[in-house]
Amino acid sequence: MTPTPKMAFMTLLAAFIMLGLAILGWGGIAAFFANPARVTLTLGLFLLSGVALFSGGNLSPGQYEDRANRWVIWAFLLIGLLSAFLPAYADRKAFWLLGGETLRWIGVFLFIGGGALRLWPVFVLGRRFSGLVAIQPGHELVTTGPYRYIRHPSYLGLLISALGWALAFRSGVGVLLVALLIPPLLARIHAEEKLLHSYFGQDYASYCARTSRLIPGVY
Repeated sequence: MTPTPKMAFMTLLAAFIMLGLAILGWGGIAAFFANPARVTLTLGLFLLSGVALFSGGNLSPGQYEDRANRWVIWAFLLIGLLSAFLPAYADRKAFWLLGGETLRWIGVFLFIGGGALRLWPVFVLGRRFSGLVAIQPGHELVTTGPYRYIRHPSYLGLLISALGWALAFRSGVGVLLVALLIPPLLARIHAEEKLLHSYFGQDYASYCARTSRLIPGVY
């Protein structure tokens, strides 16, 4: 799908802000890019951002939105900004570091793999995927692709990607920030499921009975 100018601007701006805060945390461009893992992390960030431009995701309130859940977006934004800066800063200051270079590379691949998992459902849903808890025009219950096994694959991808970013800096602080993502994420999941159940009724209830929320067979 061709990206709208607004979504393209927001997607690229988010990537540059994330990278800029990480570079600031590490003390400058030269210091940040002195490590091959951080170079690869940057390439992964912009690769995923470039792919996201054509996913069709949006921030449309659609025909009905649960506006009471909008606070989650601000929680994600705040934690996201902290996660962009603090792990890099802690890495430079050698504060609460985990493992060694192997863990750093594991983090890079988790970031890219989690980012791919986050985007896959967006491509499956296209314009029906909104960053808001909303029912879009022509909304249909999708139970194929990643939705065949779990109901919120994009959120699982978000958690994996966020953990990967933290581990790419070997940051215990970053892992703690990932843990702080979980409460607003669960609030978003429950809000979405309540809205979808009210819209699709028994079809959604049956779908929930045969799938897990985030981890197949676990939750």
